[in-house]
Amino acid sequence: MDVQHLSANQQAVQGASAQAKLFLEGPAGSGKTTAAVARLLRLLESGVPGDAILVIVPQRTLATPYYDALRRASLPPGGQVTILTVGGLAQRIVDLFWPLVAEDAGFGHPEDGPTFLTLETAQYYMARIVRPLLDQGYFESIVIDRNRLYSQIIDNLNKAAAVGFPHTAIGARLKAAWSGEESQRRVYDEAQACATRFREYCLAHNLLDFSLQLEVFLKRLWAMPLCRNYLMETYTHLIVDNVEEDTPVAHDLLRDWLPHCQSALLVYDREAGYRRFLGADPEGGRALKELCDASVTFSEPFVASPDVRAFGYALADSLHLPLDARSIPREDRRRPAGDARAALVYEYHRYYPEMLDWVAGEVRSLVHDHGVPPAEIVVLAPFLPDALRFALSNRLEARDVPTRSHRPSRALKDEPATRCLLTLASLAHPDWGCCPGTFDVAYALMTAIDGLDLVRAQLLTQIVYRPTEGHPTLTSFDQIVPEMQERLTYVLGERYERLRGWIEENIPPCPSGASPPLAGGSEGGLVPFDHFLSSLFGEVLSQEGFGFHRDYDAGRVAANLIESVQKFRWVMQHDEDEPSRRLSDVGAGDDSTATCGRVPLGQEYIEMVQDGVIAAQYLHNWRLQPEDAVLLSPAYTFLMRNRPVDIQFWLDVGGSGWWERLYQPLTQPYVLSRGWPHDGVWTDQDEVEARNETLHRLTQGLIRRCRQRVYLGLSELGESGREQKGQLLSVIQRVLRRTGAGPGRG
Repeated sequence: MDVQHLSANQQAVQGASAQAKLFLEGPAGSGKTTAAVARLLRLLESGVPGDAILVIVPQRTLATPYYDALRRASLPPGGQVTILTVGGLAQRIVDLFWPLVAEDAGFGHPEDGPTFLTLETAQYYMARIVRPLLDQGYFESIVIDRNRLYSQIIDNLNKAAAVGFPHTAIGARLKAAWSGEESQRRVYDEAQACATRFREYCLAHNLLDFSLQLEVFLKRLWAMPLCRNYLMETYTHLIVDNVEEDTPVAHDLLRDWLPHCQSALLVYDREAGYRRFLGADPEGGRALKELCDASVTFSEPFVASPDVRAFGYALADSLHLPLDARSIPREDRRRPAGDARAALVYEYHRYYPEMLDWVAGEVRSLVHDHGVPPAEIVVLAPFLPDALRFALSNRLEARDVPTRSHRPSRALKDEPATRCLLTLASLAHPDWGCCPGTFDVAYALMTAIDGLDLVRAQLLTQIVYRPTEGHPTLTSFDQIVPEMQERLTYVLGERYERLRGWIEENIPPCPSGASPPLAGGSEGGLVPFDHFLSSLFGEVLSQEGFGFHRDYDAGRVAANLIESVQKFRWVMQHDEDEPSRRLSDVGAGDDSTATCGRVPLGQEYIEMVQDGVIAAQYLHNWRLQPEDAVLLSPAYTFLMRNRPVDIQFWLDVGGSGWWERLYQPLTQPYVLSRGWPHDGVWTDQDEVEARNETLHRLTQGLIRRCRQRVYLGLSELGESGREQKGQLLSVIQRVLRRTGAGPGRG
């Protein structure tokens, strides 16, 4: 890395002794990660072997700067630097030392290898356990989608492992802090029962979800001298970025490790902790400072302009949450010299669609009139539902502005490309009995065939689709009467025929009386389901004349879906000695191991997706994006990208989503944290303070990743037609009154 492009503080971190243990802190945008990358490269250049360096990040996406730096051809030869999350490290070590720990940890088949679950496959097995219990009346007092119910139970297990308390204590902790209706206590008991049954099932079948990986690694393997010495002798140099976003048990691990390593660099982002709902512990991360030889503070901002920083200061002051005097030097608490009004552009509207029109018009003006690159603009909202994403995308595309969106927690079934691929797969496997509805087929054909609108797609489907007796088929375009062929057009008919012909050629043979293939998906010469989807995408849908040809977003979804099916197949291979089961046919407790008829993997996977499984994290979503397009994103997702932009748009500023927590009736991130007292009761005052602190961290994080201006989307009435009275709107109004800004454009 060119030293000339580093500040004096960054050069000091880069050139520190190879035996130094440094704690680097500062606000976002002050160059901390750049200094950490420079430090990594300097260690390699000084002769430290790459395989002696371990870089730890709380989330894989935050490792991108390190991967980019290590791709340089100028790096000296040597071993490979290891870049992992604590969860990834746990999985590697559990896999390596499995024979030493399997029996003592209580796994049912210690002689067999472990099976590591993704978020998606964990939800699949959770559904096996919970579905029969729902039929028995579990959770009947709450209204929540099943996929969210499964994910919240898994989240409880993850928090127990990340904080370090037994998973059997989840319900007791939640009930001890509850002061509302008695019926909620029963919900917590039921959530505890589901978590316990899931853990028992995992132990019985050698399945390790994220929580069990952490527990086996930290409670058992880390306590073994053989494992601990292996890690400490292998990785003698540590670089830990965004330590404030990691969990308490990760900090415990570092407390044990730091005294024994040769050098260390811990990077702490002040006023962050955006992943607190996932177990992040900013206070515990900052406490690691006492184990380091020296502390370095970065305060010079490299991103936000003085005006933007002045807006951030005014926002914090109006929220009545002054900057933490204990963690921030006195000189950094002074009011910035900029003008907060100059950083704001806003306009009041009565109706929500008017606000969206204004946002689209301003983005168009920035791109086409002022030359702002689309990649330097981000449109943010607390949540980004399908309706909002569609409305924004259509408005911007009509103004010739390219867009991209990123919603990592979006369910697989909500993606049009996913529905298209799985509907066509059902048509290619009639023996599964998954008979798609007429509208699903029409929508799949519209998505798959370029130029086919919904009206003609529905007309075509009514003519060619035959869902007779659960055995769906598509008839030939040649059999349609000429008048209707002309109405549909022969061009689209030819494309339909190519798609139908490919499906017909790839329908697997299923001799009369033969059993469908096992979950592995390749028995009897049949192609594994992920291979089938890959061929469908590569040989047909991605070709010219079809819907995925130039749709990069659809290609990304297809890649994620294929990877998801592949991992699902790998996990299901552990059941090769017993038939696969339908979700609806599995009982609870001892009955959960009962077997039913053999079910193909593809059919099982489609049922899982229809159950609303939430997608796992795919790095394609974060990396493979069009370079020059406006980003539409939830606010927290943008923060975890850790990429600054010139212009930010904050949508629906008066909405409650900026301040209120998600509805999570089965969990509570603050109660299931290390800092919460076991006998403490969560009160309304605690809730208000937590919301204000979260709003403060969120807005400051956004502002520090904005170079020039913030555009505020203001409407008197929200999307549902109700008057907007959110906390963020009240805070901004106080800012505007104090700075003397009047109504209209700032």
